Amino acid sequence: MVIKQKEFNVKELSYSIRLAIIEDAKALSELRVQIDGETENMDRESGEAYIDPTGFEKIIKTDLESLRNIFLVAEIDNRIVGYSRCEGTNLKRLLHKVEFGVCVLKGFWGYSIGKNLLKESISWADSIGIKKMTLNVLETNYKAIELYKKHDFEIEGILKHDKLLADGRLYSTIVMGRFKEE
Repeated sequence: MVIKQKEFNVKELSYSIRLAIIEDAKALSELRVQIDGETENMDRESGEAYIDPTGFEKIIKTDLESLRNIFLVAEIDNRIVGYSRCEGTNLKRLLHKVEFGVCVLKGFWGYSIGKNLLKESISWADSIGIKKMTLNVLETNYKAIELYKKHDFEIEGILKHDKLLADGRLYSTIVMGRFKEE
């Protein structure tokens, strides 16, 4: 699916959001490791479930060829600082939905990068007739939960004691969904 690059200026920071391309693979591989190490909001710790540049090339290629997936990056001065991805399936019973995920380097929080990646993903999903977007978020990620609620996601359930974090405590995962009415 082809979408046009969009430019944003928030708090005097200019950035663009565009489709990921094969040439982004190395930067995305490095970025994912860095983001995973900056916060416990992600499922992985830094370096876990590592995807090398070749792995990202395959993901990007698949997403560029699929009508049910979209992979977006946020870029500042030719540096990728965040990304989001919607992934669907070709199973007939699940054609109506995609799963959404987003991450942004901690140093760039507060500039609406995550919000704009989410908005662009929602716009894409609506344009191709997706009826449901789903996501998972750590119960302590209050800002993300509020952001999702502002964009019509609702809590569908809670996976109790789902994550073991560095403090040795178990935390729950919030399952959220956005439904597009006919």
